[in-house]
Amino acid sequence: MVPAIALVLLGCVAAFSAPAAQKVFPYEYDQHDFPNGLRLITIPTDYPNVVSLYIVVQAGSRNEVEPGKSGFAHLFEHMMFRGTPTYPPAKYEATLQKAGAASNAYTTDDHTAYHTTFSKEDLETILGMEADRFQNLSYSEEDFKTETRAVLGEYNKNSANPASKLYEVLRDTAFDRHTYKHTTMGFLKDIEDMPNQYEYSRLFFDRYYRPEYTTTILAGDVNPATARALVEKYWGAWKRGSYRPEIPAEPAQQGPRKNHIQWPTETLPWIAIAHRGPAYSDQQKDQPALDLISFLGFSESSDLYQKLVIQEQKVDVFGADTPDRVDPYLFTVLARVKKPADLDSVRDDILTTLAEFKDKPVDPERLDKVKKHLRYSFALAMNNSEAIASIVARYVALRRTPETINRLYAVYDSITPEDIQAVAKKYFNENNRTIVTLTGGNAQ
Repeated sequence: MVPAIALVLLGCVAAFSAPAAQKVFPYEYDQHDFPNGLRLITIPTDYPNVVSLYIVVQAGSRNEVEPGKSGFAHLFEHMMFRGTPTYPPAKYEATLQKAGAASNAYTTDDHTAYHTTFSKEDLETILGMEADRFQNLSYSEEDFKTETRAVLGEYNKNSANPASKLYEVLRDTAFDRHTYKHTTMGFLKDIEDMPNQYEYSRLFFDRYYRPEYTTTILAGDVNPATARALVEKYWGAWKRGSYRPEIPAEPAQQGPRKNHIQWPTETLPWIAIAHRGPAYSDQQKDQPALDLISFLGFSESSDLYQKLVIQEQKVDVFGADTPDRVDPYLFTVLARVKKPADLDSVRDDILTTLAEFKDKPVDPERLDKVKKHLRYSFALAMNNSEAIASIVARYVALRRTPETINRLYAVYDSITPEDIQAVAKKYFNENNRTIVTLTGGNAQ
């Protein structure tokens, strides 16, 4: 997934503009840095009366560096709704209901995001209330234990899904030292111990819920000058922190890895074939080229999808994914197979397709069509202010500016068939590979 050079003057970054035809993200926006490190991005849109607020905290499961302390970024997605002395939970919810606002949150490997969509006349109320909980969150030890039990319940629910368990085991197998080894939920043993970690929870909040880790995005019927003044009013006194985590670097993989999950009940078999990949970049070609490979080789229009899903009907869920991450992650091909006896042949077909990208350049015309498809799909997705803010939030978590989107798509446009082949040779090798399978019942 996808910073023009910023003109910085007195802590302010001016609005960026360029001909819309050259930019996949066409909106002009105002980007402003406050002295405490908080960044505000205001995106006026053509959609009237509604404003969408996304507050992106650059703290996800990647930041959980202490042994035994996984899952705390996700836990705080829960804890942040526990209220403050000024806005206890009931008052917080009543204020949202009065404003007709929709509010929620999510956690990823690299960030946590809190989002609210509301009428423009409620902008000051919502900004003030959100600022209060980010600066004055208050919860008792009993409240904390209640939420940790809810998190354990969520883990157990997710673990009842074979695909969730497959990804959990895949990451645990593929990584040794980096915190991407555990999922956003965390390791089960750490979640079970969470009720005993009240004091650590306060430390986690104090470390990461700080302005220098936070970017506030406002998209919709909003004036940048008004937004800046309100954020200064309610967020300007928020104190900067000093903590910087040391994320352990993952050593090079020395050989192919395998794992297998024996599911206790009958279920369709799964296979995940992953290769170590690069970190997100809006300048280097590796990650964007892998994005293109995922479409060329494994999307619904690909030859392999047509073969396995449509013609032979061996597979009913199929695709490839190379998520954007701050640090090097995985390029993964995933398939749900209808019969255990077909697992090996499906594996071999996937490996053959990956090898073909190394052996010869892709068709230039097809590559061009995929590039256009990506650009068109991205443009179509920005069909309301909430969608715009949501998309921007994902990229802000990586580079703290929407301009990274335009830079990324410029890299897409520059990629040649030879680039695709070079990247495939670099990453699709046996020493870089992890395969995890899952079968149910008596299937082996």
